[in-house]
Amino acid sequence: MAKKIKTIIKVQAEAGKANPAPPIGTALGPQGINIVEFCTQFNEQTKDKMGMIIPAEVTIYEDRTFTFILKTPPAAVLIKKALGLEKASANPKKDKVGKLTNAQLEEIAKIKMPDLNAKDLEAAKKVVAGAARSMGVEVEK
Repeated sequence: MAKKIKTIIKVQAEAGKANPAPPIGTALGPQGINIVEFCTQFNEQTKDKMGMIIPAEVTIYEDRTFTFILKTPPAAVLIKKALGLEKASANPKKDKVGKLTNAQLEEIAKIKMPDLNAKDLEAAKKVVAGAARSMGVEVEK
């Protein structure tokens, strides 16, 4: 018999560095699951992606067990990493903080592809380009 799902919670943490402190503890604590166990499993599965922010979708069952699926890092995190940016532009329309080459755009789109609602690489590139523009990053034509 299948377990009954109590809730699904989305959390984000730095790869290999999840700990029971907020925000993870605050998000998962009220659900009564073993947060230390979640952090240990998350860190083990993400240790090869150190330095990246990794979202996880945690499914919590009524018997207080859980499973989770790792997602690709947010497009903004990948764009900042590609350009070596500390943060995005506070005023993206006026202040440009960098320029994304077509090769960088394609590389990020390939990484994001599994989590995007895009039917092909060109559509994925458009989604990533939109995220870049909203951060004040120009995209090479």
